[in-house]
Amino acid sequence: MIKRLNLLLTCALMALTTEMMSQSLNPAVTVTDDGYKLVWADEFNIKGIPDPGNWEFEKGFVRNNELQWYQKDNAFCDSGLLIIEARKEMFPNPRYSESRTDWRSGRRNVEYTSSSINTRGLHNWKYGRFVMRGRIDISPGMWPAFWTLGISRPWPSNGEIDIMEYYKGNILANIACGTQVKNKAKWYSKTKAVKDFQDPSWSSKFHIWRMDWDQNSISLFVDDELLNKVTLDDLVNVDGSGFNPFRQPHYILLNLAIGGDNGGDPSGTIFPRRFEVDYVRVYQK
Repeated sequence: MIKRLNLLLTCALMALTTEMMSQSLNPAVTVTDDGYKLVWADEFNIKGIPDPGNWEFEKGFVRNNELQWYQKDNAFCDSGLLIIEARKEMFPNPRYSESRTDWRSGRRNVEYTSSSINTRGLHNWKYGRFVMRGRIDISPGMWPAFWTLGISRPWPSNGEIDIMEYYKGNILANIACGTQVKNKAKWYSKTKAVKDFQDPSWSSKFHIWRMDWDQNSISLFVDDELLNKVTLDDLVNVDGSGFNPFRQPHYILLNLAIGGDNGGDPSGTIFPRRFEVDYVRVYQK
C-alpha cells in the first residue's frame, strides 16, 4: 500500500514538474517563420501585482449585469503566471443607493469578486498577431475572456474582438461592430463546445488562443484550429458613418466574470476559481 502511494505521489510530482517546465521553457519567439516580429509581451515573471506599466484595473460592477465586483486584489502574478481569481465573499456595495434602480447601484451587497485588467491608455496596436497561453475554468457561472476593444468611439461602434470567451460549455470566437441602435452590436460569432474537443481533461490544460488581424481580415484560433474568420470589408459599422472600427488601434483585456447575462448560475460552484495566463504576446509584420 505504501509503495503504491509513493508511486502515485511520484507520478503527480512528475506531471506537475512537466507542466511547470512547459511554462518556463517556452520563451517568446522574436521573429516567426511567417514574418511576424514580437513588439510587446508580458510573461508575468514577477511576483505580486501585474506590471502597472502594462495593465490598468477595472473597478466595481462594470457590464452585462455580472455578479462580480472587480477589484485589484484578485489579480496577481505567481510562479510565472497571471492568476485572476474569482471569489465568493460578501461586503456592502460601496455604490449602493436605495433610491436608484440601476443594477450597479441597486445591489445592497457585493457577493462575488474578481479582476479585469487591460492595456487601455498604455499599449494599443493596429493589426498584428495577438497570442495568449492560458488555462480557463469551466465551472458553472464562470465567464473568462481574452479580448480587445478599439480606442475610439463608444461600444460597440469601437469594435470588439473576443479572441477567447467561454461560458455555459462553449468556447466562443466573436467579432462585433456598431449598429444604428445604441448599445446594440452586430455580431459575427462562432462557437465550439468544449466536449467536441474529444479530450475529457481539456479544461485542465493550457491552450493557446491567437488572433491574426491585418488590413484584409481577422482570424481567430485555438491551438492552431481556425474558429472564425471575417473580412474587414464586412465589419463597417452599420450606422451610416462608414467607420470601420477594425482599422484603428485596439487594446487588450483579460478578465474572469461571473454570472450576468451569459455566464450562467454560479450558486453550485465551489470558490475560489481561477483563470491562469502564462503569457500575452503581440507580433506585427
